[in-house]
Amino acid sequence: MIEKSLSMDNVFVIALIFTFFAIPRQYQHRVLFWGILGVIVLRALMIGLGATLVSQFNGVLYLFGAFLVITGVKMWFIADHTPDIAHNPVLKLLKRHMRVTDGLRGNAFWVRERDAATGQVTRFATPLLLALVLVECVDLVFAVDSVPAIFAITTDPFIVYTSNIFAILGLRALSFAPAAMIHRFKYLKYALALVLVFIGGKIFLVGLVGKIPATLSLSVTFGLIAGGVLVSLWKTRAT
Repeated sequence: MIEKSLSMDNVFVIALIFTFFAIPRQYQHRVLFWGILGVIVLRALMIGLGATLVSQFNGVLYLFGAFLVITGVKMWFIADHTPDIAHNPVLKLLKRHMRVTDGLRGNAFWVRERDAATGQVTRFATPLLLALVLVECVDLVFAVDSVPAIFAITTDPFIVYTSNIFAILGLRALSFAPAAMIHRFKYLKYALALVLVFIGGKIFLVGLVGKIPATLSLSVTFGLIAGGVLVSLWKTRAT
């Protein structure tokens, strides 16, 4: 449940990426398919590194906790900020070093076309490939939050990895949701910020008051997420 909730922001940004590149729905599946394959590899590497750090250094969980609290506070203050895809540094880097077509070429990531400057037939990337790279980068950024969060609950690498993958697989389907539907959950980001602060703070509370019951942790997490959903639906009921 925690992994799914922390992956919600991922869905919002992916929807923005598809809108920015004007990718039709019939081509979005191709981007998500290869994106999921990349996620499986990237998350495995990050979780393997995290599990090694946790097993070798006892104080690493406290670093994770502090990071989650700071990230949650930061997320709270920028919750209403919409990412500027056009000025994304990764996108600028790709366009600077790659030839990119002026539009989609079906569902192809690469095509061979004649370069107007040189007159030679050369390889061009398509906006579909740029969207795929940005989707992978977005997942990597959000994994920095979600991986430490699940390590704060369990240090079993198998549970950490499977929960991450199941959350991603479940939420990828929501990437096809209409933009208007996503807009209605704008206040959910504030709830996710509180979830991060709670999970990070729980690590420090364990050292003071002992182990916190799983039912209590789950209840608080569910309450925060449900509150975010209800407030969002109430505030956006007229839109």
